[in-house]
Amino acid sequence: MRRRPKILAALAVVALPMALTGVSSGGPPPAVASVPSPGLAAAFQSAAQQYGVPESVLLAVSYAQTRWDDHGGASSTSGGYGPMHLTGVEPTALVERSAGQKLAKADSLRTLYTASDLTGLDPVALRKDPATNIAGGAALLASYQKSLGLPVGADTSPADWYGAIASYSGSPDQVGAATFADDVYAILAAGASRTTNTGQQVSMPAVKVSPLRDQLTRLKLKGGPARPAKSEAECPRSLACEWLPSPYQDLGNGDYGNHDKANRPETGKINYIIVHDTETSWQGTLRLVQDPTYVSWQYTMRSSDGQIWQHVKAKDVAWHAGNWYMNMHSIGIEHEGYAAQGATWYTEALYRNSARLVRYLAEKHDIPLDRAHIIGHDEIPGTLPTTVAGMHWDPGPYWDWERYFELLEAPIYGRSVFPVKAGSIVTIKPGFDDNVQVLTNCTGPGTTCTPQGTNFVYLRQAPDDAAPLVKDIGLRPNAPASTTQVSDIGARAGAGSRYVVAQRSGDWVAVWYLGDLAWFKSPASNPDAFAKPGLVVKPKPGKTTVPVYGRAYPEQAAYPAGIPYQPVTPLQYSIKAGQAYPVGDASIETDYYRATTFDGQPPTDHVQVLGNDRYYQIWFGHRLAYVRAADVDLRPAF
Repeated sequence: MRRRPKILAALAVVALPMALTGVSSGGPPPAVASVPSPGLAAAFQSAAQQYGVPESVLLAVSYAQTRWDDHGGASSTSGGYGPMHLTGVEPTALVERSAGQKLAKADSLRTLYTASDLTGLDPVALRKDPATNIAGGAALLASYQKSLGLPVGADTSPADWYGAIASYSGSPDQVGAATFADDVYAILAAGASRTTNTGQQVSMPAVKVSPLRDQLTRLKLKGGPARPAKSEAECPRSLACEWLPSPYQDLGNGDYGNHDKANRPETGKINYIIVHDTETSWQGTLRLVQDPTYVSWQYTMRSSDGQIWQHVKAKDVAWHAGNWYMNMHSIGIEHEGYAAQGATWYTEALYRNSARLVRYLAEKHDIPLDRAHIIGHDEIPGTLPTTVAGMHWDPGPYWDWERYFELLEAPIYGRSVFPVKAGSIVTIKPGFDDNVQVLTNCTGPGTTCTPQGTNFVYLRQAPDDAAPLVKDIGLRPNAPASTTQVSDIGARAGAGSRYVVAQRSGDWVAVWYLGDLAWFKSPASNPDAFAKPGLVVKPKPGKTTVPVYGRAYPEQAAYPAGIPYQPVTPLQYSIKAGQAYPVGDASIETDYYRATTFDGQPPTDHVQVLGNDRYYQIWFGHRLAYVRAADVDLRPAF
């Protein structure tokens, strides 16, 4: 089989160790276990004064790293801790690329220990205590400033800290360092105020300055201030983005790897950008994508600094979605992270640079910036009834879709234009930080996942908190209900997903979901769903059920001689008379891109077959799906 399974954690790839000791590495014994633990706002003020960093700079750097969240001592995917994202990666995890070039500076992955040496504070306290962590971050910034021969002091101008801020990014090249520093100054200019994930209110007034960007040259980082114009990588020039090609290679015996040559959009429009997580470290991910016997994807993103590698050109078809129709029409982006590890978290740098890349790709390929087109791997439908249960569920319940779409400058709708009533389309927006849903099996059978923000609401079989979760006959055909297991997406309505309201009962809303009713609580005082206009599909009069499909292939008559017909098999779900589902896209291509041989040639290989049969993409349960236009009526919701 050429299209192999997705990256598995069980592969012989070592993820970044996160273990920390209670002793500083290489320095004298800590003078004090920690600093006092005042409120977060007071901690920023105190640390700024003690280490001679402008408070606005300290606040903006922390916001650009973590949005002032501390995550209760849990690490990010890249081994960072606390509001200042101090990193504690072990030296054995610092590997080199095959060309011998370091992918990250070793000291940038061990800033927690550097902060311990600078302050005399215990590494464990730097990891666990937010105020101590902030002090360590302030000490780091001051040390970077001093190393550049620049003045230190809480009263110095924020404009004079550009080089130190760029150093704090940990990026090994000028583009990545400059992107982070520019983000910090944009945050400074806009100001910020939010309640953190631990309920603390922090505010930073706007400070507009003209940063001294020429300081960047003092850092002696690789590359120039922008990516070379002749780079193979298809990225915004403002992003740190490298070309690391996936091998297109003949393996013999009719097999080849690890993607297909094409000429999109001529051979198929690019409609979707699919968000994945890697389920291994970025080192392992880059090794796998260079394996011709493995699968492929277009881009990989590193968690620590948002560095990007491109592997497959947008015009070519990567093997990443587990659904050939979706592969034909999508770009896949792998993000360093783990869907089931609630004890880790995706970094702000990862979100910000991923959003920049997606905005660039969406504009270039005319892809709408909405949740019907910027989707997770967990929203890809199975192609056949037998493949539904094996479809993937990344990036998982801990990917913050609401934050992501804010960064895409296309925020998920959060205000009702119409009343939430039977017949209206609702968009799910439950919040993230304070939306802590119970999940299990993150670290083993029967375990409860570390409580933290999630991106979904549960759906139940009745308007009652004690009612069983809805069932999914595709994922668990013999089970009476879905479960809270972290990998069981059968009863989840994710942020940005859309449904048609069937009933209301007090604080509870029932929507059509996988062919049945599904209930979730959405009190008027604190709603999780918001109504807005849109199109829906309903079975045509006289039809008791309408089949649902996982792909939109052409009708048999569209296939020319020499190209075998690809049957379109209904999934095990159906839309019943009286039900309605929102339309995500009413103008998709009905096509099949035949690519079955290495360097195949038209008219029988590497060719797009176009059909006349029309399909609509719809929101259907926790995944997208397709229905034939001939089976349904398309009409506005009311």
